[in-house]
Amino acid sequence: MLGFTAARKRESGDTLIEVLFAVMIFSFIVVTALSLMNQGVAASQRALEITTVRQQMDGQAEVLRFLHESYVEAYQVGYVFNVTDPLTSPAEEYYKLIQFVQNGNSTPVTPFNGSAPCVVPAKASKDFILNPVTAQVITLNTKPGVFEKATAAAQLTYQTATTINHSQGIWVEAMRSPGVTGALAGYIDFHIRACWEVPGSDLPMNLGTIVRLYEPRG
Repeated sequence: MLGFTAARKRESGDTLIEVLFAVMIFSFIVVTALSLMNQGVAASQRALEITTVRQQMDGQAEVLRFLHESYVEAYQVGYVFNVTDPLTSPAEEYYKLIQFVQNGNSTPVTPFNGSAPCVVPAKASKDFILNPVTAQVITLNTKPGVFEKATAAAQLTYQTATTINHSQGIWVEAMRSPGVTGALAGYIDFHIRACWEVPGSDLPMNLGTIVRLYEPRG
């Protein structure tokens, strides 16, 4: 009997402190794993948003280059496009852009430092967007209220397959080469910009690029 009692004493269970310590370690491991998983999901979501917005910005750049090439190909000294009729063409759309930029060239482009909150573009003489489907210029004058703050990642929303409903957090501003006057000379810098709020961050996500296109001379 004495030997049996001594064996039972040696086989006694863990104390309450040991159990609590084990639970604490397990909880720490679980919380750390969940935190790392959340960070990974957030990083993946951020990368997906940036890729999607970059594609939309690249679409704006490609339309700009297409309109510019069409204009250069059709350019003739002294020729003026008839912008009052309902007919249009890629060359005429770029001609409209030149007129639009010339009228709004006195206003500088919006500062874009990455720390300011996202705003809705509101410069009727400066801000515009291009329809990638129809290659047409859309401004606040031609479509009031076209610009909206992005509810998710910056994007273009469509009313139909070919009609833009709103431009959420993405827009274009243009500035001609400094010191240039007259209708045709120099170059135009097109600032393509996107801004949207990021969940869990105090700072918005800002993306921007510049497309420089030279005007024909002659």
